[in-house]
Amino acid sequence: MICNLCPRKCGAYRDEYIGEGFCKTGTRPKLARCALHFDEEPCISGTRGSGAVFFSGCQLKCAYCQNYGISHGCFGDSVDASRLRDIFFELIAQGAHNINLVSGTHFVPGILKALKGGLPVPVVWNSSGYESVSTLRALAGAVDVYLPDFKYMDGALAERLSGAADYPEVAVDAIGEMLSQSGKAVFDESGLIRKGTIIRHLVLPNHLDNTKQVLRRIKWDFEDAYLSLMAQYVPMGRAAEISDINRPLTREEYDEALETMYALGLENGYTQELSAATSAYTPEFDLRGVHSAANG
Repeated sequence: MICNLCPRKCGAYRDEYIGEGFCKTGTRPKLARCALHFDEEPCISGTRGSGAVFFSGCQLKCAYCQNYGISHGCFGDSVDASRLRDIFFELIAQGAHNINLVSGTHFVPGILKALKGGLPVPVVWNSSGYESVSTLRALAGAVDVYLPDFKYMDGALAERLSGAADYPEVAVDAIGEMLSQSGKAVFDESGLIRKGTIIRHLVLPNHLDNTKQVLRRIKWDFEDAYLSLMAQYVPMGRAAEISDINRPLTREEYDEALETMYALGLENGYTQELSAATSAYTPEFDLRGVHSAANG
């Protein structure tokens, strides 16, 4: 296929296993780990865990990515849509509250095949926020919960750290489409989310102006969404080579971000303890669950 699934619009050729585009992957879904995951927001992880399916490759590839080995290194094995659907049901059998599709944009056609017929649990679309509206529209009806990042409103920072100067306008349009599909959040009697949009923002060291711009935009345009203000930044990937982001976030920086959030009246959502700033949030990418049940 000639691929234009993401905002890069490479127009690159991709066959089942080999891709010449920015994501460097073929069209067949490539997976690094499929297992219960307990480190998402409480309404997603619940008590039994989220059925997280980590896809290899990425259309954004941030310099500081916590999943650098799979987003940049593309570690993983390819499966067909039938196997992917089997994985969903294996995770559900293990108790997963939902199926959590992590960075799957470049595999949308295969994912939609695997989702055909629906699932008995909500489907979560967990992404960088760097999405084409046309691709998101293809997901309408198949996805229940959108979990996008909203990383930047500073285009120069987005270019320097993620090679995407157009990230702010792309993310604003993408999150708008997500909200139009999901509507306001709906939770069950246990507090688990059934439908809705939760916007994540990771506070970066030395870049509180960017965080404040993001929070203001959420207030102006996306008040029906929930907010997850994340403190878990640690230098990973190439971050050690970049002087302004080569250290963890400080308590003072996160407190200032919280003050802005509260001043804007953004009350629906989640915050983190600064102790969350640890590499423990990065799972082991070991092909767990890709070719057989995760606990098998």
